[in-house]
Amino acid sequence: MAARGLPAVALELRHRAVRMVAEARDDHPNETTDLQAVTEKLRIGSREALRNWLKQHEIDAGTCPGTTLEESAQLKALKDENAELKRSNAVLEATAPFFVAGLDRPHTRS
Repeated sequence: MAARGLPAVALELRHRAVRMVAEARDDHPNETTDLQAVTEKLRIGSREALRNWLKQHEIDAGTCPGTTLEESAQLKALKDENAELKRSNAVLEATAPFFVAGLDRPHTRS
């Protein structure tokens, strides 16, 4: 699995589409027609999806401000870890009285 949990095939399609838009820039009068041409050639669902892929590519390349795919993946991992730690903490808080009560009982040897 690659970034954001996308299969390698999906990422390759995105990279190919971005390359094709860059190559088509001289062939069309504006970005909208560039996007439409590539969308039709690759049978991508919508021009907006391709526009979002281009924007993310610019962010990942550092030419546009925003959250990179790598940063998004790190943030998701940290959120998952935080949720797991909260669950563990809740279990410890719920069981602590049981263990404390066990320490107060006198121990007898059999």
